[in-house]
Amino acid sequence: MIKNMEELREYFKKDLYATQATGIEIEKAEEGYGLVSLNLESRHENAGGKVMGGVYYTMADFAFGIAANFNRPATVTLDSQITFLTPAVGSRLFAEAKVERDGEHTCCYYVQVYDDLGTKCAIATMNGFKIGAVK
Repeated sequence: MIKNMEELREYFKKDLYATQATGIEIEKAEEGYGLVSLNLESRHENAGGKVMGGVYYTMADFAFGIAANFNRPATVTLDSQITFLTPAVGSRLFAEAKVERDGEHTCCYYVQVYDDLGTKCAIATMNGFKIGAVK
C-alpha cells in the first residue's frame, strides 16, 4: 500500500505513457482523492488544433489511479466512461478524481478535467477493481 507522496511519485513514475509521453504531473493525493496537471503543448493537439481526446482520458485515468491507490489496496481500472464537454482554452489542464463509492473489491470515482481558466472540458466515471484486496 502506498502511504505517502514520495512513495506515490516513485511508483507512478513507472507509468511512462502518462508521465513521460504525455507529461502529466502529480499535484496532490489523499485517500480517495487525486489531482494531476499538464502543461499543454502542440504535441497534445489533434489535427484540428484542439487537445486530443486521449489526453483528457489519460489525465482522468491517471488522476483516478493516484486517488484509488493512495493508502488503499492496489487498484486498476475496471471500466470507465468519459464525456467530452468543450475544448480547453487555457494553457494548463487539471484532472481531479474524487471517490463516490468504495467497496470491498470495487470502487467508483468521479473525475473532472478542466483548464487553468476554469473551463470544464470533460467528466468521467472510473470504476476500479482492487487487485490488492483479492486473496
